[in-house]
Amino acid sequence: MSTTTEKRRAFRNLHRSGCFVIPNPWNVGSALYLQSLGFPALASTSSGYAYSLGRPDSALSRDQVLAHYCELAAATDIPLNADFENGYAHEPDALADNVRLCVDTGVAGLSIEDFTGDETAPLYDFDKAVVRVRAARQAIDQSGGDVLLTARAEGFLHGRPDLDDAIRRLTAFAEAGADCLYVPGIKTREQIEAVVTAVAPKPVNLLMSAAGSFTVSDIAAMGVRRISVGGALARVAMDAFIKAATLIATEGRFDRLGGVISGTDLDAFFAQNTPSEQ
Repeated sequence: MSTTTEKRRAFRNLHRSGCFVIPNPWNVGSALYLQSLGFPALASTSSGYAYSLGRPDSALSRDQVLAHYCELAAATDIPLNADFENGYAHEPDALADNVRLCVDTGVAGLSIEDFTGDETAPLYDFDKAVVRVRAARQAIDQSGGDVLLTARAEGFLHGRPDLDDAIRRLTAFAEAGADCLYVPGIKTREQIEAVVTAVAPKPVNLLMSAAGSFTVSDIAAMGVRRISVGGALARVAMDAFIKAATLIATEGRFDRLGGVISGTDLDAFFAQNTPSEQ
């Protein structure tokens, strides 16, 4: 099993060159299976984990998600990035305290966003957003952990699709100490390349949460370093479950239970891959 230090070193090295996919598991089982497929790192998904507990996205407490990160980090042998939302605090000092707690879970990276949690005023004002990133950076540095900090500009997800404002924020976040930059919700080649160019040489994360025309090779050619899928894989699983259960409930048919992986195969996989402490 890799140590936390080794995972953090490996995660930083992944961001130095090339392009990699960092898929988003929502529990230990999905994390272990993704690891077995050869992905070099994983990222938590706030929405996927919330759905698994019967809650909407962003409805879980700080302590719930911290326990989740501990579980995922302990169960897997590759780096884990934490989707730490807005840090579960508005003010920089409280944010810094929470970032230290997040570092203590054993994650290799964490992301902080500029979404306030209030859709009527969704983004922290520019100066406060920058101060928050700086506070997160200082908290990581003071903790002694080499955790990679991703800063997110959330306007495109919350009714503020202003690319110029997003780039202004990202460049300031980079200057404040963010290691990786992220604008979830951008979709066009022009938008993606504009962000990559604006923050270079800092790496950029791109969200691919729905079917699209771009492949990993296409995205790599645009200069993106990291590709995540957010809650999409969790939604794929929920969609299959909902459709199968609905067919049984409405038509009394079991068609959608055919052609799926067997319990025997899953038992064999988890017997070979589940850590002994699990």
